[in-house]
Amino acid sequence: MTTTKIEQEMLAMGAAARHAAAVLRLSSAEQRSAALFVAADALAQNQEALLTANQHDLQRAKVKNLSPAFVDRMTLTADRATDIVQTLRDIAAQPDPLGREVENWDQPNGLHFSKISVPLGVIGIIYESRPNVTADAAALCLRSANAVILRGGSDALASANVIFEAIRSGLQIADLPAASVQFVSHNDRAAVGSMLHGLDGNLDLVIPRGGKSLVARVNRDARVPVLSHLEGICHVYVHGDADPKMAVELVVNSKMRRVGICGAAECLLIDRECASFILPKIVDALQDLNCELRADEAALTVDRRMIPAHSSDWGREFLAPVLAVKLVENLGEAVAHIGRYGSGHTDAIVTENKQAAQSFQSQVDSAIVLHNASTQFADGAEFGFGAEIGIATGKLHARGPVGAKQLTSYKYQVSGNGQKRPE
Repeated sequence: MTTTKIEQEMLAMGAAARHAAAVLRLSSAEQRSAALFVAADALAQNQEALLTANQHDLQRAKVKNLSPAFVDRMTLTADRATDIVQTLRDIAAQPDPLGREVENWDQPNGLHFSKISVPLGVIGIIYESRPNVTADAAALCLRSANAVILRGGSDALASANVIFEAIRSGLQIADLPAASVQFVSHNDRAAVGSMLHGLDGNLDLVIPRGGKSLVARVNRDARVPVLSHLEGICHVYVHGDADPKMAVELVVNSKMRRVGICGAAECLLIDRECASFILPKIVDALQDLNCELRADEAALTVDRRMIPAHSSDWGREFLAPVLAVKLVENLGEAVAHIGRYGSGHTDAIVTENKQAAQSFQSQVDSAIVLHNASTQFADGAEFGFGAEIGIATGKLHARGPVGAKQLTSYKYQVSGNGQKRPE
């Protein structure tokens, strides 16, 4: 397909999405939920086809020698496929995020003001390898009455197409426009360029979900607003008053539950005063799971089984069974390290000292700051959002997990009884 034909195709998708968005804005919550319930049933009935398509994607990934973390994000098991179906149902069952009266007030002149939640309009989502993003993104946008154009990664196209067909069947049964959810079915990069240029003014927002290079390109080239997240450079800080057993369990879970997701811990900070009796236990547990530990000199004096860290290991997203380890003198030094090397994504403190926890949570300026909990809870489903399109690390519009409610804007409705402004 030539670049001109791709541009024409994308412009047509943008125009169709704008028309669909106008219809969605007036649709009922029940209608949108029905579409998602039907899509969930269709996907459940076609689980075997989904897993077969995923095997084709994985075979191509192996030929291309993609990284283990990348392949893990692509892989669908029967349980993961079932989780996608359940996610569609969970999002369908959520309260309608539209038409909410966020606040209201009266002015002395008798005017009544209401702030009401409304859809954003048309969203373009550019993502990489995870097939479930096709379902999550389509469902969250549909629940919030936004039309969406999905451009998935080339490595998971077969899996994504099966999911998209299930979504299309839901739209049809619910009598919603087919262009409410559109999927770019080829891997030509010209489609991304067209989306970043705004599709002739029809795209209201672009959301990238993927690696550092994808997010950098979108932020650099987009001519429409972007809602993005940076790398998940997540820290776990073990405070001097941490419960040793809890500290070991939370560090292990934060790092090793799934190493290839953005909520995986990439750096362990531990107070010097507790390192001698907690750090060796952490090293035992992580080395049993074949996790490589790269430590600063102070940490190495406590446990020589680790290897020396390089300066490039601080502020690095490994997405692998590798963890940087650093001793700190106190909470202030831990906060300073996170401020310098963190990405504003997710950071955690392990401590039984409530005052220290409160201080850490107030000082660390990240989208998610946890106390005595794993960083792997950085997930929209765990927040009760059903799913997420990503973890937004910026500070405008939305921050943290982006669910259906975060994909809305607002308008002001003002009611009067003939008020005129004085001359």
